[in-house]
Amino acid sequence: MAAKKKDAAVAEATTQDEIAKISEQNAKELDNKKYVVDRLLETKREGVEDLVDYMDEIGFFSAPCSGGNHLCCEFGLVHHTRNVIMAAENIGYALLGKQKYMEIRDSVTIAAALHDLGKCGDYGKQMYVPNILKSGKQSDAKPFKQNKALLPLDHATRSIKLATLFIDLTEDEEFAIRYHDGLYETANYGVKNHETALYLILHYADLWSSRITEGGQSEEREDE
Repeated sequence: MAAKKKDAAVAEATTQDEIAKISEQNAKELDNKKYVVDRLLETKREGVEDLVDYMDEIGFFSAPCSGGNHLCCEFGLVHHTRNVIMAAENIGYALLGKQKYMEIRDSVTIAAALHDLGKCGDYGKQMYVPNILKSGKQSDAKPFKQNKALLPLDHATRSIKLATLFIDLTEDEEFAIRYHDGLYETANYGVKNHETALYLILHYADLWSSRITEGGQSEEREDE
């Protein structure tokens, strides 16, 4: 009888620990969402409220950030987005100084918050879908894979397309988002000798977040 009571107590404690961990994780993800939404709304860009509603509708705040690299998990995309916004602000402030940085702060926020918007997919099709093995289980090494049903449009171009359904982007913002992966993408070689401050801030922030903050090894190729 004593042994059964002990086992029951252990099971209850384990359940309570699991519930606490889930609650803590949910709070963290809600905090990430609030951070990104608040920063976007702070720009007061016309149409941004509708854009935020659309981001919620297409699953931006619950989507993974990659298939098997950095933050390849549920809620990974919003977590990465927060990291990039924070890194971009720190980089921009450090390199430009307060006065110069404040002149482009809204553009930094817009570009950082929306650079991976296209990773939500399009036309009701998610960019990442569960990577189910022949065993019927989801892969641990690469939990998600590219959705073959989605048109092969690179995610940066898709980000611009989706964002401009609701808000106007400046030429510099569009340029920064389109080329944010830098020369890691062969299609981006045209950026060479055309770099802008906004583009470099976003590129460095994205690189720092994915490689250092999040510990990812590499950006996932679009055709993988």
